[in-house]
Amino acid sequence: MPSSLHRLLKDASGALGDLGTLLPLSLGAIGVAGLAPVPVLLGFAAFYLATGFYYRLPIPVQPMKAVTAVLLTTQVSADSLVASGVMIGAILLLLGLTGWVNWLSRLVPRSVLSGLQLGLGLLLASMSLELIATSLSVGLVTLAILVIILRSLPHLPAALIGLGASVVIGAMVGAPDLALNSERAFTFSWPELPAMSAWQQGFSMLVLPQLALTLTNAILLTALMAGDYFGEQSRRVTPARLSLSSGLANLIMVPLGALPMCHGAGGLAAHYRFGARTGLAPILLGTGLVLIAVLPGGVSLIAAIPAAGLGALLLVAAAELAFTKRLRTAKPSCWPVIGVTALVTFWIDAFVGLLAGMIAEAVRAAWVRRQRMA
Repeated sequence: MPSSLHRLLKDASGALGDLGTLLPLSLGAIGVAGLAPVPVLLGFAAFYLATGFYYRLPIPVQPMKAVTAVLLTTQVSADSLVASGVMIGAILLLLGLTGWVNWLSRLVPRSVLSGLQLGLGLLLASMSLELIATSLSVGLVTLAILVIILRSLPHLPAALIGLGASVVIGAMVGAPDLALNSERAFTFSWPELPAMSAWQQGFSMLVLPQLALTLTNAILLTALMAGDYFGEQSRRVTPARLSLSSGLANLIMVPLGALPMCHGAGGLAAHYRFGARTGLAPILLGTGLVLIAVLPGGVSLIAAIPAAGLGALLLVAAAELAFTKRLRTAKPSCWPVIGVTALVTFWIDAFVGLLAGMIAEAVRAAWVRRQRMA
């Protein structure tokens, strides 16, 4: 196989690696919360295309998980969603323009970041197991195919083959797909400003829970992992620039009907694990999302992918995120810090995990100093 074609297939496969996060959350927002599908898909498409052309690496675009979770489980008005996107975008833009986010990134020890990665990986794994449980036969067979290809046949596009197999097996056994229910639909009044009550609801219910996750997972960890994977090629992928790109995307796209979006360490792990190595991967995915949004039946087509097949993809990505080389080579004295951070992140949330990890690291550092002085 010519090297250019092989590279294209690997980037195409890697582009699909993060669908286990992207599709369940975005289609859930469309089907359950009632967002209009075209602006949601075009929002992701535009952000993916801009990300691919600017960073020239497989930097991911994901729905903001805390915002989406609240949206799926609580009555949130359309104006509150718009207000939350504008507020999150403005805060991230300010942090990026001032460089304060770079300062924040230097405050967080590597042991705490490793613990955050482990905890977030465990969260993704738990979500993946729920998806796999919707059809064990589809999920386990797809997972086996992915593992065999990744370990024994790495030259093949694992995600493409795995998703294709899941669709075929799902059709044979009648596995449930990502059901859509678009009877409700949000209507957006932008450019009219949302009412004050919408800004208050958006800030308390959506902005506060999301910011900690965005700063840790979408900015600090994404920049760190990009450096681990790509070295000098990742010089553009700094916390400040990730903050700027996320801020601009939300300020521009959410008022037009998009779901609040960010980057993400789990998405980067997924793209990389399934073969993506260049900015072609996000460009291909962005182009595909444009076609799905504008072609008749496009949304129904992606909704037909079995949820269990997406769960298998997500489980592989979760393992890639959680069990990094940095984790495996950590000093024994750092393991309690990593463990505390990961468990608190998993059981509560990333922000509380970050605080717990910082306290644990301070205790560890004091203990190490005392041992040296003894």
